[in-house]
Amino acid sequence: MTSPMIPGLNDHEMESILEAAVDAGATRAGYIVLRLPLEIKELFEEWLRTHRPDRAERVLSLIRQIRGGELYQAEFGKRMKGEGPIAQLLSARFAAATRRLGLNCTRYRLDTQAFHVPESARTALVDARRDARQMRLF
Repeated sequence: MTSPMIPGLNDHEMESILEAAVDAGATRAGYIVLRLPLEIKELFEEWLRTHRPDRAERVLSLIRQIRGGELYQAEFGKRMKGEGPIAQLLSARFAAATRRLGLNCTRYRLDTQAFHVPESARTALVDARRDARQMRLF
């Protein structure tokens, strides 16, 4: 997992991380763009301005570009990868690298045949008459 990818700070390492992963035996890979929920965004900005003052404004600008002008976007489907040209570029680079390195070629199928609801869970729910609707999921 190449995460978090921080545009303008560590995204240039994506391909070398994936190459090292393949050398170590990885067959699948993924990435997530930096997420800055709640007070984390202030902590990150403080860290960035302290430790990378030469890049701080550029990095924050790139993050805002993939987050609709904000440092964080909580919306499902957008919070992990972002959107817009910068996010599309990261996605394209990741796709090209995984193709070149032969990663993510195999899709694994989840076999649920061996799954059984533990008797203790079934008994506890039935005996206590708690949310019987939940048991219909099994």
